[in-house]
Amino acid sequence: MKGTVGELGEFGLIRELTSRLTTTPVVRVGPGDDAAVVAAPDRRVVASTDILLEGRHFRRDWSTAYDVGRKAAAQNLADIAAMGAVPTALLLGLVVPAELPVTWPTELMDGLRDECQVAGASVVGGDVVRGDTIMVSITALGDLRNQEPVTRAGAQPGDIVAVTGWLGWSAAGYAVLVRGFRSPRAFVEAHRRPEPPYHAGPAAAALGATAMCDVSDGLIADLGHIAEASKVRIDIRSGAIDIPTQMNDIGQAVGVDPLQWVLTGGEDHAIVATFPPDAKLPARWKVIGEVLNPSALPQVTVDGAPWTSKGGWDHFGDIES
Repeated sequence: MKGTVGELGEFGLIRELTSRLTTTPVVRVGPGDDAAVVAAPDRRVVASTDILLEGRHFRRDWSTAYDVGRKAAAQNLADIAAMGAVPTALLLGLVVPAELPVTWPTELMDGLRDECQVAGASVVGGDVVRGDTIMVSITALGDLRNQEPVTRAGAQPGDIVAVTGWLGWSAAGYAVLVRGFRSPRAFVEAHRRPEPPYHAGPAAAALGATAMCDVSDGLIADLGHIAEASKVRIDIRSGAIDIPTQMNDIGQAVGVDPLQWVLTGGEDHAIVATFPPDAKLPARWKVIGEVLNPSALPQVTVDGAPWTSKGGWDHFGDIES
C-alpha cells in the first residue's frame, strides 16, 4: 500500500487496519461500533495495559512494524497469562505522525493480529490519533475460567521457585544490536519478538502456584515484586539456571557475564512462579530457588548473597541491562 497516514485519513486508516483482523468466538461485537463486546463466562475480567514509545521501547532501524506489533501484544498478553488467566482480547491505542507511510501501521496490525492468534485472543478495537512520535498503547483482557487469580502476594516460606520460558535472551539480543550486529539471530529475534509461554500461566494456577508474574523487568526485579508483596525472601540458585553456549559466546565477545542477562535482563516474558514444595511440575518448569523467611538480607538473593551488579528495568530510573 502506497501513501502516508495523512493522505489516507483517520477513517481510511481505521478501515484498512480493521480489515486485516480475525476474530474468536468470545468476541460478540468487534471493531466498528462505539465499543467492543467480549464474552466473560467467568464474570470476572483480567485487564492489563502498557505503552510503547518510539525511541524508548523500540527503534525502527532495529525492528519492523510487524516486530513491534508482535512485541506489543506479547508483553501485554503475558501479563494476563501471569495472573493464571486465558487471554481473550486486545485493544489498540495508536499515535502516529501524518507523514508516516501507511505500510507501517498496517504491518503493526498484522503483528498484533498474529501474536493474538498465538495466544488465542483477537484485536477487538481501539483508536488512532495524530502525533509527532509513534506511540502504541495496548490494553489486554483475559478470562479466569473459574480459577482464582494468582497474584504476587501468595508465596510462603518453604515454597519452591520455578520458571518456564527464556531468560536473558532479549538482553543478549539487545547487547548485540547496540554494537551494530544482527546475529546470532535467535537472540536478536528474542529481543524483537519475545515468545511468552502463554499456556504456562493457567497451567501453573491449576498446579497450585501460590504467586506468579512474568519476567518483564528482570528475574531479580520481578521476584522482588513477589517477595515484597508476599513479605518473604527468595533465594535463587544460579547453578540451576541453564545458560546456552551461544549466550556465553556473546558474553565473551562483549565482555559481559551472561548470568547478568539471565538475572537482570527483562522483556523475555518468561513465567516465574512459586509452588508448594510437594508440587509435581512438568518438565518445562525449571526449579531455580526457594522461598525463605524474611531476613536482614535483600528480599532476593543469589546463592544466599546479595546481587550487587546493576541491572533490571526502571522507566524513571534509566536503568537497563
